[in-house]
Order: sequence, then structure tokens, then C-alpha cells
Amino acid sequence: MESIKVGMLGLGTVGGGVLKIMQEHQEKISAITGRRLEITKIAVRHVAAHPEVAELGIELTDDVNAVLNDPDIQIVVEVMGGVDPTKDYIIQALKNGKHVVTANKDLIAQRGSELVKIAQANHSDLFYEASVAGGIPILRTIVNSFAADQIEDVKGIVNGTTNYILTQMVAKGMTYEAALKSAQELGFAESDPTNDVKGIDAAYKMIILTQFAYGTNVKLSDLSVEGIDKIDAVDIQQAKSMGYTVKLVGESAEINDHLAVSVAPVLVPNDHPLATIQNENNAVLVKGAAVGTTMFYGPGAGKMPTANSVVSDIIATTKNIVLGTSGNTFNGYRQKAALAKPSEIFSSYYIAVKMPDIPGQLLKLTQILTEAQTSVSQVVQTETDGKEARVVAITHNISLAQLHTIIDQIDQEASIELKASYKVLEAQK
Repeated sequence: MESIKVGMLGLGTVGGGVLKIMQEHQEKISAITGRRLEITKIAVRHVAAHPEVAELGIELTDDVNAVLNDPDIQIVVEVMGGVDPTKDYIIQALKNGKHVVTANKDLIAQRGSELVKIAQANHSDLFYEASVAGGIPILRTIVNSFAADQIEDVKGIVNGTTNYILTQMVAKGMTYEAALKSAQELGFAESDPTNDVKGIDAAYKMIILTQFAYGTNVKLSDLSVEGIDKIDAVDIQQAKSMGYTVKLVGESAEINDHLAVSVAPVLVPNDHPLATIQNENNAVLVKGAAVGTTMFYGPGAGKMPTANSVVSDIIATTKNIVLGTSGNTFNGYRQKAALAKPSEIFSSYYIAVKMPDIPGQLLKLTQILTEAQTSVSQVVQTETDGKEARVVAITHNISLAQLHTIIDQIDQEASIELKASYKVLEAQK
């Protein structure tokens, strides 16, 4: 059987998983592709740190160029992460006529369009299924299974770290700090969790999902992004008492031919499918005009789930080599769409404020809501110490522009302090 040689950049958690699957499932992979896939060379920072790999007959090197310029290597797998200098390595590989498989969401979200053009110019494949939702094959599903449908909305839980933290806060009543510490001890959160807890990681994934769902490239600055690091446990428990659970939800929706893309904490009704997604798991809901809403659920991160997606891309690349169909883009759908205005984006909202516990204060809040032409479905005074009271209101459907007006008016009222404002997700129909 003919062989196809594979080189790797990086051998961390995901890289180790790729190597393990390639070694253990070689027979099945060969049966599917008709080729024997051989990892022949891996570039790592410290060669001496991987003695077990040398025993497999794989060459280890600390010189990235040894992989990128090897004429026998046809597929380069990038699992080292980061944007720079990784971008330059991938560009070099593509210009050398090699096919590239990557799990690098940060790079694809920020420089994906540039890399796709270079891949096309060199008739090379560039696949990155593992960049979104770990082991869930959501990108390839959108490309293949929704090719004939018009996608109207993509939303989901796409960051396992924040979902684990929120699960602990909801189910066990943990503080944010305690839940984050637990996530770090279990390896779900990095020592510097900024990208996760600030919503940036989820935003990068929504950028990629938006490109696949609507064919439109958006930038991080186009998104409304809010993380979970400022969530108060009081609001977590208040939402729970009202029949909701709090999740960090990414959403990309088509509204009047415009796009609204966001990442933020959201109150999810307890009977909604996303409310059941616990701990480090991910789930993506895709709503199509023809098929309706479907949900894709699974582990959003981790060594083996992510590695499985990487190997699936390696197999897809190999099939293209065998069939002579290399060079087609992962997602060929392209169209331009403007961003939706705040006046076009509608939802219910949870608004929590603190005010003096004296007569007339609630009337001030009511006047602010009335002036913004906003009605409410619930108003609850949740706690008081005799001096200050915390009041929560859930609005009926209002525009984002109306919400901004309400927040501006509250900020101008010296006696009322805004504590939280979160979107409330509609019950699943």
C-alpha cells in the first residue's frame, strides 16, 4: 500500500492525542483512505522531553523548517497554537505545496481568510474542524448537511471552561473564584484563564461559525462580547429561583439580511436544551429554514475528542490527495452581509439594580422603563438590609437599542445602581 507522510508542529496535549489515534487506528484509517499514513517527523521545543516518540521511529527535531521543507511530507499538522509565528509556518507549508490541518481557532478567526487564499493559490487543502467545539464535527456538518438550507440562527455553548465554572456556581452554589480554582485544578482552565472567562475564546469560535453559516467574515471588533468574570452569585441563584440557568452563549443570527453576532451570559429556561449542558461539554443549535432546529452535543475540548477531529481532517485531506481533488476550500460559501443595528435586535432582558429601600425609588425605575417604552413580565425585590434593596425585572421583548437607553438612564440616576443586565433566551418551540 502506498504511504503518505505526515509532519507535525507541536506535541502537546492535542498532538499527543493525534499521535495515539494515528498509531492505534492505523488499520482502519488505511482501509478508509487506501493509503498508509505515516507520521515521520515532529517539530518540538525540547526533543529530550519526548523519548517515547523516538522509540516509534519518528524523527524529533527542534527545527520547524525540517518539517516545512521536507519534500517527502505531504500533510503538515499544526497543533502548537498561537498566532505568531504559527501563521508564518502555515503560510510556508502551503507555499511549499503541502496540505495543512490545524486546531488553531485564534489563528483561523483572525487570519483565516488570508490563509484560505494562500491555500487556494497553491492548490492545497486547509482544514480546521478541531478549531470549534472540540470533538463535535460542527463545521463539516454545516458545510455538508446544511448546504441546501438557509441557516437563520446558530447559537450554543462553545467554551467548556466557562460552562464548567457556571455549572459549579448553579449546581453547587460556588463563588466564581472557587469554581475557577476547581476548573484550574482539573485542567479545564489555564493558569491564565483570561481568554476563556472574558468570552474571547468563544468569540473566536463564533467568528468561524459565522463564516461557515453565512459565508460572511466578521472581526472580533464586530462582536458584542461579555464574559463571566463579573457574574454575581446572587444573580445566579435569583435566575435559578425564577426557572432559569445562566450559560455563556454565543449566537450568530440573521436578522433582515443583517447579522448579529454576540457572546454573553444568558438566562436559559430550564426546559431549553442548552440548560441541560453541564460541566465542560459543548452544544451548538443550528436553525435552518427547512430543517428547523437541530442540536449537536459533545465534549468541547480535551486531548482525545479534539485529536479525533484533527485526524478526521487528515483523513479528508488524504482522500482528496487520492482522488486528485485537493485545493477546494473547506467552506466555499461566500456572501457579504452588514451587521444588524441595535434597533433590529430583540430579546427579553434580566435587569438587576440596587437602590435605597425607601418610598419612591421603585417609581424611578418604573419611569425609566416607561420612558424607554418597555414593559415587564416580572418585578421582584430579592433582598434588603433595611437600607438598600436589590430589585430584579424581566422585560418583555425589547430592542437592544431600548436596553441601551435603559442602562444610560440608570447610570444617570444617582440613587440607582445597575448590577446586571442579561439576555433571556426564549423557550424552545
